[in-house]
Amino acid sequence: MGPPPLVIVKLGLQECYFEEVNVKVGPTHRQRQAAATRSQIAAAARQLFAERGYVATTIAAISERADIPVQTVYSALGSKANILQEVTRLAIEPLAVTKTWVQAAAGTPEEGLRISAGLQRRQYEQMYDVVTTHLEGARVDADIARITAGILANRERGVGAYLESIAAHLRPRMDAARALDIYLTLVLPEVYRSLVLERGWTPTQYETWLGNQLVHQLLR
Repeated sequence: MGPPPLVIVKLGLQECYFEEVNVKVGPTHRQRQAAATRSQIAAAARQLFAERGYVATTIAAISERADIPVQTVYSALGSKANILQEVTRLAIEPLAVTKTWVQAAAGTPEEGLRISAGLQRRQYEQMYDVVTTHLEGARVDADIARITAGILANRERGVGAYLESIAAHLRPRMDAARALDIYLTLVLPEVYRSLVLERGWTPTQYETWLGNQLVHQLLR
C-alpha cells in the first residue's frame, strides 16, 4: 500500500510543528547572526519556562538570562508567544518528523504504528517541558491558545490521514475516526508523565508499551 497523503507530515505539538523547507540559498552573515540571537533567546526562555512556568517568566527575565538587551529580544522575536514558538521550532528540528512519518507510511501497519510510538517517545523524552509549557500558556495567553489549537488540529488531520491509509487493517467494526480517538488518548502527555516521570518507567519501556497498545488496540 502506498504512503498516505502528504498531510501526514504536517502534524501538531505531539508530533510536529513546522513543515521542513528546502533552502537553496545559504544564509548571509547577518542572517546567521540573527538566527544565533534567536537561538540564544530561545535557550534562555526554555530554561526559565521549565523552572518558573510560562506565566511567571517575563521578557525581562529572559533578557537577563540570555544576556541580551530587552529591546533586542523584542526586535528578534517580538513577544513571549513568539519566543515560545521559536523554542518549539528548535526543539522539533532534531526529531526528523517528516522522515519518520514517511518511513512509517512505507512500512506495514504494525511497523508504522511502532515507528510512530518511537517518534512519540523521542518527542516526550527530548521536549516534554516544551509540551507542558505550551499547555500552560494556552490557558492564559490567547495567542498561545490559538497557536496550540491549530497545532492540535493539524496533528489530528495528519494522524487521521495515516489511519485512513491503513483502514483496511483496522480491527473489525473500527473506522479511522474511532482509531483516531484511541490513538490520541494513548499518546496524551499525561500518560507519559504518569508512567515515566511518576512511576519510574524508562522511555524505552514507554515506547514498547505504546507500540504494543497501538498495535493491539487498532489492528486486526
